[in-house]
Amino acid sequence: MARPVTLFTGQWADLPLEDMARKASDFGYQGLELACWGDHFEVDKAAADEEYSAAKRDLLDRYDLQCLAISSHLVGQAVCDKIDARHQAILPEYVWGDGDPAGVNQRASEEMKNTARAAQKLGVGVVNGFTGSSIWHLLYSFPPVPETMIADGFQHFADCWNPILDVFGECGVRFALEVHPTEIAFDIHTASRALEAIDHREEFGFNFDPSHLLWQGVDPVEFIRAFPDRIYHVHIKDAIVTLDGRSGILASHLNFGDARRGWDFRSPGRGGVQFEEIIRALNQIGYGGPLSVEWEDCGMDREHGAREACENVKRWDFEPSNVAFDAAFAD
Repeated sequence: MARPVTLFTGQWADLPLEDMARKASDFGYQGLELACWGDHFEVDKAAADEEYSAAKRDLLDRYDLQCLAISSHLVGQAVCDKIDARHQAILPEYVWGDGDPAGVNQRASEEMKNTARAAQKLGVGVVNGFTGSSIWHLLYSFPPVPETMIADGFQHFADCWNPILDVFGECGVRFALEVHPTEIAFDIHTASRALEAIDHREEFGFNFDPSHLLWQGVDPVEFIRAFPDRIYHVHIKDAIVTLDGRSGILASHLNFGDARRGWDFRSPGRGGVQFEEIIRALNQIGYGGPLSVEWEDCGMDREHGAREACENVKRWDFEPSNVAFDAAFAD
C-alpha cells in the first residue's frame, strides 16, 4: 500500500484551517500534518475543551483528510534555547509571558508536555518539532570551545527534555525531532550524541527532512541508514546549493529568497534532493508512515507548488519488491 501523502500546514498558518483543508483536498493530499499555531491546532484549547479535538477531526473528515502527526516546532525551540527578543514573534503570548528567559524556557517545557496530552486526545501518535539548543552559538570553535561546554549543552538538553519525554511516554506519543540547524541535533554525529544523552529512550526519534542535510553536505540517505529504527516521520522538502564563488553555505546573513545566498529551499523535485534514493532507503528500513510535504520556495506560487509536489510524491513513492529478482531460477 502506498504511503499517505500529507501536507504540513506550518507555512499555511495564515489561512483558517477549513480553507487549508479545502485547498489540500483539492490539491490531492490525503491528510494534513497540523501545525500547533494559527487556528490549525491550539494546544491550550485542546487541553481546556474536551470537544475541541473531536471538532478538528470532524472538520478533516469533511474533506476526507487524515491527521497522522501534529507539529510544535515553535514552542519546542524555546525549551533549550537561550531566549532573546526573536522568540517573542514565534511563541504564544501565554508562553512568552513577561519574556524573562528562565520563565519562557519553563513555560515552553510545560507546553510541550501539554502537546503530548493534546496529541493523545486527537488520536495522533507523533509530535514533530524542535528542541532548541543552548550551544548552537558555539558551532565555530573560536574563541576555542572546551569539550566540557559541548558536553554541558547535551546534558542541558537531556535535563530539559527527559521530563517532557516522560509525559510523552505516559501518553503513548513519540516526539520526532526535525534534525535542523539551531537544534541540539543538526547532522548524523549530533543526532547520535542526542540519542546517547537521553539513553536512547524510545519516546525520542527523528522527523527526517532531507533538505536540511543536503546543503550541509550530509547525505540524507546515510541519515536513514544510521537511524533505521528512529525515523518516526518524514518530511518531503527540497533544497539547492547555489554557490557562485561569492557566498558560502553559511549564507552571508542573507535571508531566504535572496539570489545571492549560497543555498535555498526549493519546491520538491526542483532542487538537489534525490527522492528516489530516499524512497528506496525508506523501503529498506520498513518505514510505512506518511510522506509529508513541507512546502517552501520563495520563487514559486505556493498553491502551484503544493499541487505539483503532491503529484510528484505520489509518482516517486513505490513499494519494495516482495520477491528476489532471481527467484525464477530457484529449484
